[in-house]
Amino acid sequence: MVVGKDLAMMSPYIQREVVQNGYGLPGNPPVTLPKQVSAAAWEMVEEYCAFHAVPGRSDKERRLFDDRFIRRDSGQLCDLTSAADCLEMRGLVDLASRAIARLIEGKSAEQIREAFRLPDDLSEEEKLEPIAALAGGAPDPRVRMLNRLYAKRRKELQQRRQ
Repeated sequence: MVVGKDLAMMSPYIQREVVQNGYGLPGNPPVTLPKQVSAAAWEMVEEYCAFHAVPGRSDKERRLFDDRFIRRDSGQLCDLTSAADCLEMRGLVDLASRAIARLIEGKSAEQIREAFRLPDDLSEEEKLEPIAALAGGAPDPRVRMLNRLYAKRRKELQQRRQ
C-alpha cells in the first residue's frame, strides 16, 4: 500500500519511522504498521488524514467532517481508537474517544455490554460486591447507601439458595 507523504507525516509514528529509521524511502524497506492497525482501521485513518491534510479548510468544515466521520458503530470506533493510538495521532484518538464516551454515556452496564458485544461474565453476587471508598477519603453517602442495598440483595440471594 502506498501512502502520500502529506498523509504519512500526520502520524508521529510513521514520521519517526521515516525520519529516524529511513523506512519508506526509496531503496529502503517500507514502513510497517503496528499489528493493531487493521486494514479497515487504516482506511478510516486515511480518510481522516486526507480531509485534514488539505490546507485552507475552515474550522467549521473540519468540525462538520469530524461529526459525520465519527458516526460509526462501537466496533469501528474501538478499532479506530486503537489504530490512532498506535499511530500516535492524539487528535484522532481524542475524537474517537469522545464518540465512544457519548455511546456509553447514561447507559447501564448491561446496555454497554450489548453495545460493545461483551459477554456478561459476572455472577449475580459479583455484581453486588461492595464499592470501595475513594483512596484516603470517607465514603460518599451515596456509596454507603448503595453498598447497604447491595448487602440486602446479596442476603436475599443467599436465602433463596437455602
